[in-house]
Amino acid sequence: MSEINLLKTKLYDNHLSYGANMVSFAGYSMPLHYNLGILKEHLHTRSKAGLFDVSHMGQCFLYSDNLDFLHVAKALEALVPADISSLEPGKQKYSQLLNADGGIIDDLIVGRLGVEGQSHKLYLVVNANKKHSDFEYIKKNLPEGINLDIEDNSLSLISLQGPKSVEVLARLNSSIADLSFMSSIYVPLTPNIWGHVSRSGYTGEDGFEISMKNSDVCTLVDMLLQNEDVEMIGLGARDSLRLEAGLCLYGQDIDESVSPVEAGLTWSIQKNRRLPNVKFKGSERVISDIECVNTKRLVGIKPDGRIPARAGAEIQDIKGNKIGVVTSGSYSPSLGFPIAMGYVVGEFKKIGTPINLIIRNKTMPASVVKMPFVSTKYYRG
Repeated sequence: MSEINLLKTKLYDNHLSYGANMVSFAGYSMPLHYNLGILKEHLHTRSKAGLFDVSHMGQCFLYSDNLDFLHVAKALEALVPADISSLEPGKQKYSQLLNADGGIIDDLIVGRLGVEGQSHKLYLVVNANKKHSDFEYIKKNLPEGINLDIEDNSLSLISLQGPKSVEVLARLNSSIADLSFMSSIYVPLTPNIWGHVSRSGYTGEDGFEISMKNSDVCTLVDMLLQNEDVEMIGLGARDSLRLEAGLCLYGQDIDESVSPVEAGLTWSIQKNRRLPNVKFKGSERVISDIECVNTKRLVGIKPDGRIPARAGAEIQDIKGNKIGVVTSGSYSPSLGFPIAMGYVVGEFKKIGTPINLIIRNKTMPASVVKMPFVSTKYYRG
């Protein structure tokens, strides 16, 4: 897609004024990095507070004509493996949209609104490059009486991540500090700006995502940047941060060919959703994969040397047999050495298993390691 046809978020002009290097991503012109550069942006987020424009993501609401939350929850549970019915107002969960074969159409955040009179609604955030097909898939599979309200063109979404993020936002509204991980609240951030604030993110750090009207986002971002601990962060650092946290990137680590179990996401499938009598899209494969120990698995990988393994690199056992492929890999700014993740045949998933990586036509020793590579710092209260 040419530059002239790329979509722009409401912060586009702000990005240019902040010195952003803009690139094409998911049909949008988005910042790869700013003047600090990817390495310093990464480390700044780990030590202080990084501010991300994620307005390219898809935002929508699900609700029923009869205002019954369970009616809505059951409708979505037909498409995802997570237990949605148990969501309390102001809480959210990570899950996956599945196809009939149990493959991952997309991963998403599902939240139940906590606003008085709105707790019958679900708030969904989906990936930018999948949002239009996601919306169509959801609509096509909704029973009568359940509505999908797409707010893609009216709401912006920003993310403030890092150890200083709670201090920064609590200055705008002290109640934000009381949120625990995967909880949300709708609060005033200024006398004129309200936002849906969730304690969540895509970096492994304590952090927040804020959804608000398009008309308010530029003002709020400029206000946040007045704090000396806050810097704008681009897609480059966002990718290295999520990799260190062991978080999957759709289209790279997960897609419609793999199940949540193969992707190491079994933790996101509650036990009451793993029972034989529970049915959802692809449930037969998901349950089968849970029970089969030799199903391929996404694992963490640490190359022995200093050369990073990139996506597509072949993984071999020590005898030279192909056992998998790298899906993500880069240098870790926090750790000072390369890290990667990739799929291996089930028998090689054990932590400490020696493997080989084919990098630039050379065999490089590596080992299977535990993820996340950098410990997560989610605030659980």
